[in-house]
Amino acid sequence: MGEKSGVDLPRIQKAVREILLAVGEDPEREGLKDTPRRVSRMYSELLAGMRDDASEHLKSIFHEKYDEIVLLRDIPFYSVCEHHLMPFIGKAHVAYLPAGQVLGVSKLARIVDSFARRLQVQERLTDQIADFLMKNLHPTGVAVVLEARHSCMTIRGIQKPGASMVTSSLRGIFKRDPRSRSEVLTLMHADRA
Repeated sequence: MGEKSGVDLPRIQKAVREILLAVGEDPEREGLKDTPRRVSRMYSELLAGMRDDASEHLKSIFHEKYDEIVLLRDIPFYSVCEHHLMPFIGKAHVAYLPAGQVLGVSKLARIVDSFARRLQVQERLTDQIADFLMKNLHPTGVAVVLEARHSCMTIRGIQKPGASMVTSSLRGIFKRDPRSRSEVLTLMHADRA
């Protein structure tokens, strides 16, 4: 097993060796000898969120009377598409309207990572972030927008490089009230070309 990851590294190494053999490669040739080990460590790193408890990032909640939108834009993230085991990479925009408590700013980025570093689909990832913040921060509203490029459609299949998928999850006032929804989405995309 991987030390802290809980990932069975030797098992992944065996599977990668089998894949190399199945595609007609020699896993003993110089360039491929360490590939199974490297791939096992890569998966352990890319999927570290599978054993991450996102609530660990809630230790920096502060009581504040602030009642305007809090927004962190352009949070880089990467995830692994569960359909093809290929990466999708993008930016998250996360906003909430506090109801008496705010979260340390870096924690928003850590929460995104916690859910992104798993086998995922973008739609579920977007919902998980929004639902987690609603449940644990108890804000008046949450808005999460993810923009990502999926290698499973840019370098294989339909092969449309440059195509970007956008998903959104709105909760509370941002879902109910058109003016609030418009304000938060405008802030998320302000100053964009």
